Amino acid sequence: MRKKNFAIRYSAGSPAERIFPGIIGELSQTIAPLQALPTNGALSVMVWNIFKQQRANWLNVLKKYGLESQLVLLQEAQTTPELIHFATSNYLAADQVPAIVMPQYSSGVMTLASANPIYCCPLREREPLLRLSKSALVTVYPLDDGRQLMVANIHAVNFSLGVDIYQQQLKPIGEQILQHKGPVILAGDFNAWSRQRLRSLYRFSTLTGLQEVRFSHDWRKKAFGRPLDFIFYRGLQVEEASVLVTQASDHNPLLVRFHANP
Repeated sequence: MRKKNFAIRYSAGSPAERIFPGIIGELSQTIAPLQALPTNGALSVMVWNIFKQQRANWLNVLKKYGLESQLVLLQEAQTTPELIHFATSNYLAADQVPAIVMPQYSSGVMTLASANPIYCCPLREREPLLRLSKSALVTVYPLDDGRQLMVANIHAVNFSLGVDIYQQQLKPIGEQILQHKGPVILAGDFNAWSRQRLRSLYRFSTLTGLQEVRFSHDWRKKAFGRPLDFIFYRGLQVEEASVLVTQASDHNPLLVRFHANP
């Protein structure tokens, strides 16, 4: 029997808490304004594979650019005391889906947000060759204009023959996006290093009605000439988008500022 997926929620002044999948159809449309993601008409998002914090200067990069963002989507985030302290000191909630669990820390996608999510769906997919897991997380946040924003943070499976497992990992995310009526952000490390994978990803974005964020100066990490990190969106408008060149990880962070009002 397959183990039930869960996320670990970290928040200031509270013990870490296991969060199990919610039911998307039970989301309430009446949310108190004080619980909403503070946008003031603009929503800044940072997306970064942080390489398990193995390189120097990662915390300085997070402090400089993450603190300007209401949402930070990390991949390969390792639950070190330094990262947890940063997250809980500056964000209301940090939700991580453990993909790899080690004696001291776990590693996986982590979403830091300036509001508590009203829905959380952790997902994991096992690498068919290495037998290690990759994780994804779907969360929903109320916006101050009354809408609800769905955010999907993914670290896609890397080593597989063909694209069956790749598409299998995307499928439950797509199902939730199609059910959601409000704006959507889907972002992360998609490991789209082959022509087949890239085609599958673009087919997925078309079927779910998502647009790709484009970068005029594209310094994203590439493999076999193809970018690995992407941001897709729906129901928002892009104001600015850039890629930060840094040695603090083996991936460069993506920074995007959305116009949040409908």
